[in-house]
Amino acid sequence: MELPVTTKASGGRKTSYRIETKNLSYTFGSQYGEFNWVCCCRTPKKASRFIIRDVNCEARPAEITAIAGPSGAGKTTLLEILAGTISPSRVSGDILVNDQPMDNKRFRRISGYVTQDDALFPLLTVKETLMYSTLLRLPRGRKQAADRVRVLMKELGLEQVAGSRIGEGSNHGISGGERRRVSIGVELVHDPAVVLIDEPTSGLDSASALHVVSLLKTMAVNQGKTIVLTIHQPGFRILELFDRVVLLSNGFVLHNGSLKLLEEKLKFAGPCIPHHINVLEFAIDVTVSLSLVVPTSESPNVDQFVLNDIEEIKGKELEDDLSYQNSRFEEVLILGQRFCKNVLRTKQLFATRIIQALVAGLVLGTIFMNVGNDQGQVALQTRTGFFAFSLTFLLSSTTEGLPIFLQERRILMREISRGAYRVSSYVISNTLIFFPFLLMVSLLYATPVYWLVGLRRDMDGFLYFSLVVWMVVLMSNSFTACFSALVPNFIMGTSVIAGLMGSFFLFSGYFISKENIPSYWIFMHYLSLFKYPFECFMINEYGGEEGRRRCLESERGECKLYGEGFLRQQGIKDSQKWSNLGVMMGFILGYRNSAYLARGKMNVPDCEVEGLTITDHVQNP
Repeated sequence: MELPVTTKASGGRKTSYRIETKNLSYTFGSQYGEFNWVCCCRTPKKASRFIIRDVNCEARPAEITAIAGPSGAGKTTLLEILAGTISPSRVSGDILVNDQPMDNKRFRRISGYVTQDDALFPLLTVKETLMYSTLLRLPRGRKQAADRVRVLMKELGLEQVAGSRIGEGSNHGISGGERRRVSIGVELVHDPAVVLIDEPTSGLDSASALHVVSLLKTMAVNQGKTIVLTIHQPGFRILELFDRVVLLSNGFVLHNGSLKLLEEKLKFAGPCIPHHINVLEFAIDVTVSLSLVVPTSESPNVDQFVLNDIEEIKGKELEDDLSYQNSRFEEVLILGQRFCKNVLRTKQLFATRIIQALVAGLVLGTIFMNVGNDQGQVALQTRTGFFAFSLTFLLSSTTEGLPIFLQERRILMREISRGAYRVSSYVISNTLIFFPFLLMVSLLYATPVYWLVGLRRDMDGFLYFSLVVWMVVLMSNSFTACFSALVPNFIMGTSVIAGLMGSFFLFSGYFISKENIPSYWIFMHYLSLFKYPFECFMINEYGGEEGRRRCLESERGECKLYGEGFLRQQGIKDSQKWSNLGVMMGFILGYRNSAYLARGKMNVPDCEVEGLTITDHVQNP
């Protein structure tokens, strides 16, 4: 459905923005040279190459500027530079906004950037997705946010699917065209003056593609927005909606101006345009011929068209108000509500963890049933093995949340880079929502296994055991959250986490005592996530006043080994019962702070690092 675009530009917008680039170039160096330290041999670093070079172009208010060209021409790179998502360290040249140098941080706040991939929560509905984005991006109450969402859904033609979930993959939801419009809507909730969209028609049929571009044209004309998009092969009707075209080839600008001027260039170059091919499609096919008639890189290639209101906006600076739209408390509340809906609607995640905790506790309890009541060397070794296996089980399931974490972290990167909320608000809300759930899961595991195994039979011992289990699960969750923010993909994340967990178990003191660990490896003993909860389990079972009276081995009616003596043999002191919990809490806070710092670096874009996380999903016990 094609929307009317005849309405004149609205004069209500306070500031419009004209974007101009001058001699913009971007170099990309090989990453192999950065990892020479991994190899024993010296690998020469490959020379940097230009992705775009000496680009001069312009985007004006109330117009759609399309960046076109063949695959690998540099379209997305140019758009990312304009959006401020590429580190300026490898970019040369100037980007001017209303004739002023562009401040990336400020520009990201007043613009909207829609990536080619639709990074949305699949379990939220269309209305909820837009509502949460509005609450985070606008300093208004829920009533005003609901009014804004209602208007936006009407503009985007999403009213009929407002209650439908986004869906993803086998979880069927809305159509591809509707999902694309939702992605655009997420970046329009704060009414940005500049909208940058990467391949808005990618993967859509001709009708859906025309609908999306028609919507953008309506916004540009009616609201005076500056819209810049990349496109590969537009149809005739879509092409008519573009005001300006920037044609790229191998990083160079071959044309920057109107389609009429592009057609004149083609005629001047010689080839005849077939009737069944549009001007831009034909131009992409003959970019070699076009390159013969474009100006050299030293001279600007911006067509001299006059816009009536350019003088009015010339020299205006970006708004200085870059503060967050909500207080930290409000951000925690909004993010917490969104986390809750995502977790509760992920029935497999929610139910599986509860069932697994309960079943694992029952199975292990029946395997080691009443072993705590026996005496002798074998029973002692069996109980110690139970503690070690419990910790292995509790910490070995940490990688299960990695795929979801890596999938959702693109949303976090997009939202914090656009100033939607503070990274600390995300960490706090995540902690407040999932810590109670982890406590429930820990109790479901600890309750059956503790009493079936026949460990220390008093309520204090059970509560302490449950507390240690909870702390172990929290450490596991925090450890995974930290490294998930550092690794680029699931395979590397699994390898790193599994390798470290194996090392922690090896140096925990169970296989080899602290005295026999080489001095150059002793630091791993103190960094081990197994060491401290293992000692807590041992102290809870054999320490205290009961440990002094509890006989573990006897011969001919005479006790040879008491619980206190066994702890002394293991080099464990009763005083470590609570200090070890403090160390475990330090690990939890340390890993979470590291994850916070890693995610905070998402505010500093870099093209050579893929987008970093969202939810620290609950880990299995």
